[in-house]
Amino acid sequence: MAQEILAPLSGTVFKLLVAVGDEVEEEDETILLEAMKMETPIFAPCAGTISKIMVKEGDAVSEDDVLAVIS
Repeated sequence: MAQEILAPLSGTVFKLLVAVGDEVEEEDETILLEAMKMETPIFAPCAGTISKIMVKEGDAVSEDDVLAVIS
């Protein structure tokens, strides 16, 4: 079953720490968001394989936007 990685707040995608096909464990850092001049790490909600990345570095995102999908 696929699990989405959601943006917890509005901001800009600062850095992608994973790529499609990467294996992640629950609580691994996957993406860094920049908001209000602070970097916020986004953690994997479960273990699995990154199957889709919906954003690229520099993209503006809103709270609850889907950033990536773990299969």
